[in-house]
Amino acid sequence: MRKLVVLSFVIVFLLLTVGWAKAEDSLVESVKKACNKELTTFCKGVQPGEGRILACLYAFQDRVSGKCEYAVYDAATQLEQAATALKFAAAECKEDLLKYCGNVEVGNGRVKACLDKNEKSLSDKCKDALKQTGLKK
Repeated sequence: MRKLVVLSFVIVFLLLTVGWAKAEDSLVESVKKACNKELTTFCKGVQPGEGRILACLYAFQDRVSGKCEYAVYDAATQLEQAATALKFAAAECKEDLLKYCGNVEVGNGRVKACLDKNEKSLSDKCKDALKQTGLKK
């Protein structure tokens, strides 16, 4: 059961690493810029978080500009690609994560720091996956 819990949180940890967090911030800014009119007109009083802004845009989808619609679509596509890459890295690093980082609390970059600390001991399969996904240079 512990293994399942650790693996479940691995993807969350990977999404919170510095590189992905910056990319996510960039996507959010792109959507805010492209959808500024819609956000200030239709979603002005909506409390951000838990998907409420996206739900608002969805509710007014018939009035959303093409520019805004494309920005949301593009962001969703990029996030989907990132999630796929992260799932790949988590699967390829499964044994290493359990062996070296199984007792590390997930969050605030601790698991990534653990992988960095144990970099020389990681399997070639894991090192390659981290490199392919951009989590390691």
